[in-house]
Amino acid sequence: MNSAYYKFREKLVHAGLWPEGRMARIACYLAGLAALLFLLEHILGLFGSSWGEHLEGWVNFLTFIAGFLFAILAFGWLKRRLLWRLRNRLIVTYVFIGVIPVVLLAAMAFITLYLFAGQFAGFIVTSELNSQMRSADAGNAAIANELAARLDRGETPNAESLEGLKKHQTAWQKRQVCAWIGNTPLPFCAGDPAAKFAYPEFFNNPANEFAQDMRRGMPFHAIVRDQDHLYLRVAIVLPARSAQLTVITSEAVDKGLMSQFAESVGEITLYASGIHLETAPPAAAPSEPSKTQTQITNSDQGFVITQSKKGSAQKDHELLTPTFTVGNLPPASGFIDREIHFVTPLRVVDWHTGESERAGALVRVRTTPSLLYAHLFASLGDFATGVEYILLAVGIFFAIIELIALFTGTRMTRTVTRAIAELHEATRHVDRGDFSHRIPVRSSDQLADLALSFNSMTASIEKLIQEQKEKQRLENELAIAQEVQAQLFPRQVSELESLEVHGFCRPARTVSGDYYDFLAASSHKMILAVGDISGKGISAALLMATIHSAVRAYSVESAPQMREPMAVGSVAGSGRLMATWPEGAEISPSSLLALLNHQLYESTPPEKYATLFLGIYDGLSHRLTYSNGGHLPPIIMGKDGTVRRLESGGTVVGLFDNMSYDEGSVQMHAGEIFVAYSDGVTEPENDFGEFGESRLIDIVRENRDASLTQISQAVTLAVDDWIGDNEQPDDVTLVLARAR
Repeated sequence: MNSAYYKFREKLVHAGLWPEGRMARIACYLAGLAALLFLLEHILGLFGSSWGEHLEGWVNFLTFIAGFLFAILAFGWLKRRLLWRLRNRLIVTYVFIGVIPVVLLAAMAFITLYLFAGQFAGFIVTSELNSQMRSADAGNAAIANELAARLDRGETPNAESLEGLKKHQTAWQKRQVCAWIGNTPLPFCAGDPAAKFAYPEFFNNPANEFAQDMRRGMPFHAIVRDQDHLYLRVAIVLPARSAQLTVITSEAVDKGLMSQFAESVGEITLYASGIHLETAPPAAAPSEPSKTQTQITNSDQGFVITQSKKGSAQKDHELLTPTFTVGNLPPASGFIDREIHFVTPLRVVDWHTGESERAGALVRVRTTPSLLYAHLFASLGDFATGVEYILLAVGIFFAIIELIALFTGTRMTRTVTRAIAELHEATRHVDRGDFSHRIPVRSSDQLADLALSFNSMTASIEKLIQEQKEKQRLENELAIAQEVQAQLFPRQVSELESLEVHGFCRPARTVSGDYYDFLAASSHKMILAVGDISGKGISAALLMATIHSAVRAYSVESAPQMREPMAVGSVAGSGRLMATWPEGAEISPSSLLALLNHQLYESTPPEKYATLFLGIYDGLSHRLTYSNGGHLPPIIMGKDGTVRRLESGGTVVGLFDNMSYDEGSVQMHAGEIFVAYSDGVTEPENDFGEFGESRLIDIVRENRDASLTQISQAVTLAVDDWIGDNEQPDDVTLVLARAR
């Protein structure tokens, strides 16, 4: 049984399917837990228990998380398997460079053309409606002028021009025309008596926009809602008999009217207002259109219009149901002649109140590109066919270019991958110790030059192999040491709300003997540590790592904190001091320095010591409590440029045993900058002497309003300029913190 299991596991490991990583194991655990809960849910359901229903959410959640993790793992597995070969990488690169942009452009063109076609179809309908209103407006103006002239002459208000319009234009046979002197109707009203309409009171409202336009001589023309019907109405106001003559022409928006437009666009469905789903309480005054947001959503019954005021939670919902449908959609003329659906809102005016409804009605158009194309190029005649042939020729030309590019790219890919494969095979020979293998050179390009360089390299590499191995070993050790030390410096700093921090360290050699760290002691406290180890190189880096580990070990948030030791003594047989601290006490920089001093004294040679500054910043009180163990005194620069030095503490750490350290505390106000540095900043020399602390203070003072990163860059650039072409003499470390 165990043998079969291990064989099965070995096969999965060889195939890369065994969950070796942490993410893979978590994904498997979550998938197993989801399966277990799924079985438990169905078992409880069989017994009629309601607890199984509560497990469904957990099953879905765990399944989603496990599926997401498995998708990440599958992507990594495919990447490792498919993209190992250079040819596959180039193919993927060509796909991303050449294919995907073409697909995106085609998709964007399709979406653009679809939206354009839908907009064009809606534009045809709305433009036809506007054309009908302009036609009615012209006839209405003629009738109004005739009536005004008759009234001015005291004659009977008859409109002979209306009879002529009805005789020569069939559209006027369905239109109703009424007139008023002031608010008094004239005994003249032509049209269907059942469709008679009242005089709109909002024409007399000086605040209404339509009434204002008519007083300026502009005619009224709009789609109106009157008695649960939609009409095209135009109106004009003329002076007559020292009063105002109002003439209004109305035409119902019905199947007969819309059928005239459907011939050129296909099928038209009109949606008008129906059942009110929810209505907010009426406001005291109508809101401005620019402060109202309108949203149109589709539903099974029709379209729901949602209107809301900015800054208000009240929303109005209105359902627009299909009123009628006219026209038929002809059969598609080809594969690309697909149906296009588009909805266009119509602005409707309430005939009784004069208020505009931004989406009082909707027109839904079902059309095809062939219908729109025929309507758009109807005036071009045979020229449109020529345009089709031109576009077809351009498409064929682009396709030929694409095929040529594909063929050329494939040939070039084979050339590159073959050279890389030969180079890879040659490196395998070198890896086996066979330096007699040579790469065949077939061309005179850069790849051939690379092959010649490789052949030349293999000819001389054997006599240098031993020296290279030794050098490689030393470089590997230094690289490992540098990498390990780089991990010790803080990479992601969790800043406090009241303190911004920044640290910078540049070694003089491969590894550094300087040390700095930022530790979050609690949600509002942070430990700042800056140190300098005696000496340079690997030994200083090792001592730096020791101090780093010790500071973090004694300062972790979960460990008992310390202010003063409760009991300090010697454990029998150990020869070392042991200390315990009360739970919940605050961290003490002086106690930390004393403990670190004892540890370094016991575990390092006499000539090894360190300077170390430890500070704890309390974000609640904005106070920095510190102790300086022989380090160059940090400074706090105020917003006005004044400087305070932090000198409380004692001697260096690790040189003498049983040392105690003083502790200081300073208040940091908003905008004040804490500056700590190593001697690599102030002691570099040139012909003019040392760089000096005063020059450092001047640079920080000049840039105190800049970001901490910019201040650090300004200091390091100044130090580099001071050193010039000389070698950097010591590690450069700079720690900055700004209270906020």
